[in-house]
Amino acid sequence: MRIGDSSPPPTLNDFSSLSSRTADPPLPIPSSLPAQTPKSSQPRFAESSVYPYLETNVHHLPMEFTQEPFPTTKSALSTSIHGPDTPFRHWSVINSYITSLVTRNGYEDLINYNTTVENATKTAGQWVLTLRKDGKQQDYWWTETFDAVIVASGHYSVPYIPAIPGLEQFEKSRPGAVIHSKQYRGRDYYRNKRVVVVGASVSAADIAFDLASNGITDKVHAITVGHAANGYFGAGAFEHPVIKNHPSIERVEGRTIQLVDGGRIEDVDNIIFGTGYSWTLPFLPQVEVRNNRVPGLYQHVIYRGDPTLLFVGAVAAGLTFKIFEWQAVLAARILAGRANLPGFEEMKKWEDARIKKRGDGVKFTLVFPDFEEYFEEVRRLAGDEGPGRKLPPFKREWFRAFLDGHDMRKAMWRRLNAEAATGKVKARL
Repeated sequence: MRIGDSSPPPTLNDFSSLSSRTADPPLPIPSSLPAQTPKSSQPRFAESSVYPYLETNVHHLPMEFTQEPFPTTKSALSTSIHGPDTPFRHWSVINSYITSLVTRNGYEDLINYNTTVENATKTAGQWVLTLRKDGKQQDYWWTETFDAVIVASGHYSVPYIPAIPGLEQFEKSRPGAVIHSKQYRGRDYYRNKRVVVVGASVSAADIAFDLASNGITDKVHAITVGHAANGYFGAGAFEHPVIKNHPSIERVEGRTIQLVDGGRIEDVDNIIFGTGYSWTLPFLPQVEVRNNRVPGLYQHVIYRGDPTLLFVGAVAAGLTFKIFEWQAVLAARILAGRANLPGFEEMKKWEDARIKKRGDGVKFTLVFPDFEEYFEEVRRLAGDEGPGRKLPPFKREWFRAFLDGHDMRKAMWRRLNAEAATGKVKARL
């Protein structure tokens, strides 16, 4: 599915693997390469999570690359909500921004599209990559050899859906009735439907509010009670008068959701899960994924066991895209022999101390609110000796803009919730 596609997403299946975080296993590799095989039917969760009217939820200033200002194009929707100085941008503006970086100076000639790394193994000091190109009728397999590998594949692709008795039966009886937030294609499909949104963080909040604030249905049921709201967006979106908040789901019976407090939601048409993602690395069998993070990464970039394996984007709440720029420069300078890396034991001490402070799970990867500390440490490690890109000092106005953008969104929720409560609702589109 393409970015911004409004066509129905593929239906979910094998809920047990989604809940156990095993839904993205490696593909079987042909015994002899190069090779051609029938097209694989195994889901790779490559569909886009961008729906047609999606806007950014972060101020553009902390998002932009330092040498590439964001376009000033603003959508009519964002301007009507946040005013002429809205710091948010429509997804198509972001898409054009990223595309413009790739298509200049012949960079696109260096990219293989529709090609996946199915295995990366280090042999005799070099990385041997097994590659698969997705053809129209067949898959094409071959190997290539490299000196280093940078993993920048992200960790927001494979949906996580908790194990709930009766959920898979509900989906089988009503194909397409259960989706993950990454499959959301807009509000129109849910008009006059009884919808339950599961999750208390960013995606669930956006979807629940989208359904509630546009007259799509007279009641949106949200599973939020007893679950922590997002740390910087808060729970304001769920305070819309059309949204009814509930505790966790105990089981699904037919079209009835039984709740842990004995309550129930009857005649349910659709369930949308905004419950996060599972981090998978099926192409790196030697690298462990534990508690939805990758252990052994120093400063979220350098794989301690082998500094020719580097990661970009192995963080959460980290100022996209700017943090990727910092990490990419560090990775490039490491491979060029110009970075200042500590020894193995010091790298391990950093991880041990962070586990003690943040825990050995997803919170380990959170950069917020320590942006300046992290960016400056990455800049120090990258160094400024010799030729090549040097990182600039962190600017505190980036963090301030980050917080200002969140305050604008929270103010929007308060204002629109109050208007809905008093019946003074204006159409958003």
